[in-house]
Amino acid sequence: MKLTDFKVLTFDCYGTLIDWETGMINALKPLTERVSQSLTRNQILEAHAYYESTQQLDTPSKNYQEILSIVYRRLAESWGVPVSHEECMTYGKSVKDWPAFSDSPDALRYLKQHYKLVILSNVDHESFAASNAKLGVDFDAIYTAVDIGTYKPADKNFDYMLSHLERLGYGKSDILHTAESMFHDHAPANKHGLANCWIYRRYEQEGFGATRHPGDMPSYNFQFTSMGAMAEAHAQEAQ
Repeated sequence: MKLTDFKVLTFDCYGTLIDWETGMINALKPLTERVSQSLTRNQILEAHAYYESTQQLDTPSKNYQEILSIVYRRLAESWGVPVSHEECMTYGKSVKDWPAFSDSPDALRYLKQHYKLVILSNVDHESFAASNAKLGVDFDAIYTAVDIGTYKPADKNFDYMLSHLERLGYGKSDILHTAESMFHDHAPANKHGLANCWIYRRYEQEGFGATRHPGDMPSYNFQFTSMGAMAEAHAQEAQ
């Protein structure tokens, strides 16, 4: 199997193209700076992952900004810090400030020359639009939790993406699902019979950060530590 075998790259955005963990840590500072106990970066991210995934499961019809505002409140309660509604809402709108990984824009511009690029994300369209501006490419299709009514790793999200790509003329064998999260993306990619590429951004860190532990580790067909490395590998194959 080679990278050049595929016609479509389907992406998770946050954690893969956008540095959501840095974005979260920075946006949570008004809260974490008031916590009495000392919290490590991973402790903050792991707590966030728990409250985010459970809230998405409990209220799949809420958009991502609403989910994040509730997560902020649950974190504050767990750490014993009073917060206002306004603070929660501010955090909910913080996605627009989350930075892109430095290698993402150039890698995407290169890959755009060789593939259709598709987003399958748990965010809302308003939040993604701000991220898309940082990434600097026009995606060929964008599928969000708002469109689908559930959040990854739900089967419905992948079924929706696959059915819409089929209408555009692409089958499973054309698609390489490209993502960081084992929980949100690689486990369901395995279940749906998709070839997959792990962008292992956290290779120098312990644990799973802002994503839940996937349980049994999913399999993957390719692994790179950045989008830049993936683009370089494609260029070498294509020579």
